[in-house]
Amino acid sequence: MVAVFVFFSVFGGANFLSAGGAASWLNVASELGIIALPIGLLMIAGQLDLSVGSVLPAASMTIAIVSGYYGLPIVVGIVAALALGLIIGFINGLLVVRTKLPSFVVTLATLFAVAGLTLGLSVILTGSTSVALNSPPIAKALLGDFISDKFQVSLFWWIAVVLIVGFILNFSVYGNWILAVGGDAVSARNAGIPTDRLTIALFMGSGLCAAFVGMSQAILYNSAQVAAGQSFIFNSIIAVVIGGVLLTGGYGSVVGIVLGTLTFSIVNQGIFYTGFDANWASLIIGVLLLLAVLMNNTFRNMALTYAPRAKGRAR
Repeated sequence: MVAVFVFFSVFGGANFLSAGGAASWLNVASELGIIALPIGLLMIAGQLDLSVGSVLPAASMTIAIVSGYYGLPIVVGIVAALALGLIIGFINGLLVVRTKLPSFVVTLATLFAVAGLTLGLSVILTGSTSVALNSPPIAKALLGDFISDKFQVSLFWWIAVVLIVGFILNFSVYGNWILAVGGDAVSARNAGIPTDRLTIALFMGSGLCAAFVGMSQAILYNSAQVAAGQSFIFNSIIAVVIGGVLLTGGYGSVVGIVLGTLTFSIVNQGIFYTGFDANWASLIIGVLLLLAVLMNNTFRNMALTYAPRAKGRAR
């Protein structure tokens, strides 16, 4: 992350280092980070959730239809949007534990199913794929607004999610369970860990955070569209993998996910402050992802190789 930041500081100049430049990638990082953290927990547990790409616009359309099109109180729309995310997460988790199918397949199916339902129901209920939402000032101030016309409120929500997920993974028994399930689900189950309930809870957390971001976007922009959120699918996975979480499960950290999210966001936005063609951003992200995985694997293997020797010498 430091190397990427220095690179764009040099080639991006004063504009990248300005408050507006920092806001551009911090705002992206905050929304992406809220989704990447629960995705990271799922990946540490050996699972994957692709459905966030459809949960986000579904939640946006839910609050817009409930509180915008039908005029119900904004609180009702917020509850409906968050409940939708929890329900979809519960369905994902239940299907994974009951069918024993790979979560990639289950959530890929959910991704398309939810996208189709969102599109179909939106047209049936409103006759449009875009719905306006006139958010009350209190809702915008708390969930979807800009601070000093630059930084989004979602930045503070991201910090809150970081603290919550950090506590869960590092200071609670659930963190040990998540790491154990990702390392060996059968052994974890034999040790008495409620693996099925834990898996369902993790999918519900993923759905809840995706719905929260979708709801916040609808409040921020006073509208919602069915064609939104697809970029969060792979962007969140990329951020998590750059942060050192193993795709095979059993290893990862909250600090790593945060740094991976910041690294991805700096690259994603920093390219616009340089004289380079913005189309090169995808190439840079692809190379960065590969290098990050290779470096993480190298450092991990070095730690596993030299730590026992150092321990032996200490004795």
